[in-house]
Amino acid sequence: MVLKTFGWSFAITALGLAFAAWQWGWEAFGIVLILSILEISLSFDNAVVNAGVLKKMNAFWQKIFLTVGILIAVFGMRLVFPVAIVAISAKVGPIEAIELAMDQPEQYEALVTDAHPAIAAFGGMFLLMIFLDFIFEEREYTWLSWLERPLAKLGKVDMLSVCIALIALLVSAMTFAVNAHTSTGHADKSATVLLAGVAGLITYLIVGGLSSYFEDKLEEEEEREHEEEEKAKAEGKPVSAVGLAGKAAFFLFLYLEVLDASFSFDGVIGAFAITNHIFWMALGLGIGAMYVRSLTVYLVRQGTLDDYVYLEHGAHYAIGALAVILLVTIQHEISEIITGLIGVVLIAASFWSSVRRNKRLEREGSEPEGSTVDA
Repeated sequence: MVLKTFGWSFAITALGLAFAAWQWGWEAFGIVLILSILEISLSFDNAVVNAGVLKKMNAFWQKIFLTVGILIAVFGMRLVFPVAIVAISAKVGPIEAIELAMDQPEQYEALVTDAHPAIAAFGGMFLLMIFLDFIFEEREYTWLSWLERPLAKLGKVDMLSVCIALIALLVSAMTFAVNAHTSTGHADKSATVLLAGVAGLITYLIVGGLSSYFEDKLEEEEEREHEEEEKAKAEGKPVSAVGLAGKAAFFLFLYLEVLDASFSFDGVIGAFAITNHIFWMALGLGIGAMYVRSLTVYLVRQGTLDDYVYLEHGAHYAIGALAVILLVTIQHEISEIITGLIGVVLIAASFWSSVRRNKRLEREGSEPEGSTVDA
């Protein structure tokens, strides 16, 4: 099972590292390896959240996620995205941006750093909305019950998550503007931060709304299909819902790709702290992205989310922490080590709480209607 799921990831790792050593030497080998580990550590929470969506897809769309999806993730976010940042910021063409990355890496890094406030605002708002919509929803199982239950009651207020996200964006933009005015040589990009943050919010609402709509339609169609199949069996006319399932799966797939893009922001930006070489960056982050996708499928096929009910909670808390970190980094620098460790610690804590719960249930020999943890 492990080899079948992670086989492509192992193969790509071996080929990628070998190519880096052959083409650029052992320094490139080490940097690509470090970037791969960085991407995996920063995106583990991404895999857990993705698994919650991917388990609703059939085997065909899971394969699409691992093939077409990985091409979008590697070439879109890990290669095209950094180049697009430079092209837009410097107002040059993509070919010129690549030449700039290869011939003048210091200037390339400066341009990417200059675009960071907009990137952080967009990604921070998108991830913050994911966390808020999760924490404000009532659930059968609660991990940190003292926090989740009161917030779930507050979640009954319409548009509360949107209001809180916009307040967070306003605070970030105003703080950035104040610091820009009091710091010499610090350009005021508060308007850019606001625009990028609103764009992130709109992106979340559009993609999430469409995916939820088609997911609900699919569930309704499946219920109706079950009733019609019972009636049609006597006539030998089976009912098919392939078309609707395809639409639903497509928008869920689109939602996953936007999720991956948002989760990739910190990895792409953090990679510049290690290297300015765009191809080393794309190779290392691409290898890491392969493992994230394989891990997502592994979690789905093993039913890990069903066995360890608090994993999804831990992942969403990690998302919330990452969203806050991205908004903070609009003005202040935060070490990538801290960013990665926060997610790992939260997910590890939720996993350990799930293990404790399972052991307790084994001893009791019963399944309660709900569960609480004071972790």
